[in-house]
Amino acid sequence: MATRKLHLNAFLMGVGHHEAAWRHPRAEPARIADVRHYQELARIAERGRLDSVFLADGLALWGDVRHNALGGLEPLTLLAALATATEHIGLIATVSTTYNEPFHVARKFASLDHISGGRAGWNIVTSASEAEAHNFGVERPAHRDRYDRAAEFLEVVTKLWDSWEDGAILGDRRSGDYADTTRIHALDHVGHHFRVRGPLNTSRPPQGHPLLVQAGSSEDGKEFAARFAEAVFTAQQTLQEGREFYADLKSRLGRYGRRGDELLILPGISPIIGSTEREALLLEKELEELIIPEYGVRQLSGILGVDLSGHPLDSPLPEVSPPADGQQSRFKLVTDLARRERLTLRELINRLAGGRGHRVVTGTPEQVADQIQKWFTGGAADGFNIMPPVLPSGLEDFVDHVVPELQVRGLFRTEYEGRTLRQNYGLARPASRFEQKVPVAS
Repeated sequence: MATRKLHLNAFLMGVGHHEAAWRHPRAEPARIADVRHYQELARIAERGRLDSVFLADGLALWGDVRHNALGGLEPLTLLAALATATEHIGLIATVSTTYNEPFHVARKFASLDHISGGRAGWNIVTSASEAEAHNFGVERPAHRDRYDRAAEFLEVVTKLWDSWEDGAILGDRRSGDYADTTRIHALDHVGHHFRVRGPLNTSRPPQGHPLLVQAGSSEDGKEFAARFAEAVFTAQQTLQEGREFYADLKSRLGRYGRRGDELLILPGISPIIGSTEREALLLEKELEELIIPEYGVRQLSGILGVDLSGHPLDSPLPEVSPPADGQQSRFKLVTDLARRERLTLRELINRLAGGRGHRVVTGTPEQVADQIQKWFTGGAADGFNIMPPVLPSGLEDFVDHVVPELQVRGLFRTEYEGRTLRQNYGLARPASRFEQKVPVAS
């Protein structure tokens, strides 16, 4: 029986995940819209044999551009450029089901999968921000309505990917038959949210379906993930919370006829790495000293859905109520953290600056590897979503020092297992639902 191996994704965000990263001497904020910066990051991640890189996205300007380096590139466009600069690493992009149409999304991801030779992945989000809704001239749909639309959206997209069977393209010069049209199928989908005839005007992706990723941890989000997702990016602060989330989500798969190994759970971790513990703590302190408290308060207010601008920084977080339609899982994580550790508003801002609720681990490469191993072997993770505090240096530190430690321990690959993202994640390639069954000769 093969030894279980970690899966590692590099979450690329501008010049780093720490909100003050752009002010640090190691960062180059002028490169936030430079394709060569992201190509360099992707090549670093590929050098470390990481499974994939991931670009988050939102359809509004997040936060306060006065105090943070914002204004990155549209992810699918950017990933097409990264595909030409790499050979093995997976390419995952966030695309919303609330402010897009299934045909567009199916075609774009099919194209990226072809361009990359089977390395595309889709992080499916439902867009909780009111600012995003206002950019489309609509009111934000209710939480449940967004997930209902997302379920039908995904049904249509996967049908469109399946609308060309694998053997549909013949390319027979002698007969003049380019395609077998009996193996190209209309959908004629009529549902509550969408009417889509099909077929797709792009042939079936090399992976069959690009990898399906999800990041919501609300009840609706977990049920959606259990039904559809093949990888989940999540946030937990403690090993016990990680174990509970892992067991809960895996236990839901059976009701959809799925096995536990058909869904990978990758908590986020922001590693602050030094050659010694003292060096790592010094880097953490340098970043904390660059935080602008007013900006942090505004960010926290957005997460919690309540204005905290008049609350004293050195007092505990006040009692707040969860939002009806906002980021419910992140609200619970942040308020639980504040209560459990009795943090003041200032301390909470500092804790969130590094990972927006994801776990920050500060230490030597061996200490970071210890924490990764503890969660991986302790029933809390199948791998990790790596969120370097400063880029590119934080990713280089992880690849050059933590990855070799994980390899020595037998936890992580030394070479890629396959050519596609699905192969490297150990996930099967789905057959087309329209695939014609060849009769068995009697």
